[in-house]
Formats: sequence, structure tokens, C-alpha cells
Amino acid sequence: MTSKDLSKLIFERLQSESEQLRAEFHQPRAVPTRFVIIDNVLPDSLARQVFEAFPAVAQMRLLSTFREKKYTSKAMDKIDPLIGAATFAFQTPEVLRQVALITGLQDMVADPHLYAGGISTMLQSHFLQPHIDNSHDSVQQFYRVLNLLYYVTPNWRSENGGNLELWDDRVRECVEVPSLFNRLVIMETHNHSWHSVNRVKTVGSRCCLSNYYYSPHPPDGKEHFHITSFKARPEQQVQRAFMQVDTVLRSTVRKIIKPGLGRSDVYKD
Repeated sequence: MTSKDLSKLIFERLQSESEQLRAEFHQPRAVPTRFVIIDNVLPDSLARQVFEAFPAVAQMRLLSTFREKKYTSKAMDKIDPLIGAATFAFQTPEVLRQVALITGLQDMVADPHLYAGGISTMLQSHFLQPHIDNSHDSVQQFYRVLNLLYYVTPNWRSENGGNLELWDDRVRECVEVPSLFNRLVIMETHNHSWHSVNRVKTVGSRCCLSNYYYSPHPPDGKEHFHITSFKARPEQQVQRAFMQVDTVLRSTVRKIIKPGLGRSDVYKD
């Protein structure tokens, strides 16, 4: 199964409910982040094949800090080709155009280098704290405007945790979006798009393919720049104060060293 084959299936799924998806993306929400949920993105059997093609976590990079805990990879040349085909299927011109019709965002480009994109696996107790994403691509040329999250773990249930959370401006209240099998979430990213993944509560692998779309146009019409900025959950007041200091320090480093100090993914043979 090639990326082109998968892209055709994704395009047809998005096109089949284009008007409804557009209405859902633009409807008023309790949070400032517009988003839309698309279930049954690929044929069930094919989505299961994508899950089964995921690499063992020993082949992935473990991110483990007070901000997050998860395994990630973007080394598509080192893992099953189906993973790369599925990931890049969301980057074809046809899918980009269809997503543009749904969201109303124009002049978007995909990221073949998968800056901050790729695949992730979260195991029991893994999490991602509330944050807003880095505003730009790796060379600070384009603004990050959309995040496409495709979940592929069969039989995943909302009570398992590992669910996407979209927060209000103060990170006090959230909308929870379960990371269900064969589900795609398209969400916008901007200065107020606080989001997180709540802690995984069960044994198993919560697997996701991530893509970002970029645009030369700033989401709010005003030029700006910010790094990925974290806040703790509402009940974690001490951690909130600590993360605020952490964000200021990392922002200062980024102003001095524009590429930042983040490590590239490290893989084991």
C-alpha cells in the first residue's frame, strides 16, 4: 500500500462529508481552539495494519521530563514502510486542498521533514502537559497553523486515558477528545490553542501519527514568535509556577541560539 493509495482513501473520506466537517470545524466551542473529528478514516483492516506496523519502543526515542513522557520517531527509513506511507499520505496536495476547504485556511504547506511531527507511542503512565506549540517551522519561515492527529490503536476506549484535551485560555476547563481507533482530529494551532494528553491509565500502546501544516500567514494576522510553552494542570499549582520559569528560560536560550538545544531523534538498530 503506497502513500498515494492511502492518500486517495483519506481524500475520499474527507470529501464525503466536506460540508458537515466544515460546519463542525467552525462551530462555536467552549475553548478557543477550532477542531473537527473524523472517524473511520481508513478501512478498518488497513488501519489495523498501520497499528501492527508500528515499531517497538526500543526503536524509538523516549521523551521523559516533567513536561511529557512518550516515545517518538520520525526515522521513516528505519521502520516498516507502511508507517511512512500512512504519515505522508496526509501531506499530498489533494488532502491539503480538502483540509483547506474544511478549515478555510489557505496557502498551507505540509512538512516532509516532520519537524515536531512523526509517530508517537504512549504507554501506561505516559502523558503530555498542557502546552501551546512552537509558532513556526524549523527555520522560522512559516507559521504552524494546523495539527493533524491520527490514532490507530484498535479497541482503545476513552476510559483508558491518553486522550487529547483542548483547554480554555486560563487552562482551567477543557474539552476531552478520546483517542479512539481510526480517528483523525484536525485542530488549529495558535497563541491560545492550549492542549494536552491526559495520563494513560492502562497497559497497552496508544499510537498516533502526527502531521503539521504551515502557512506564510500568521493565524491571528499579526507577526509573532514563541517557543513551545507549557503549563501544568489546574490542580498542579506548584508545577505551574515552575513551568512558567522554565518557559522564560527556554525562550531566552532560543533568542540567543535560534536552532535551540533540542536533540534530534535517536534510534537504536
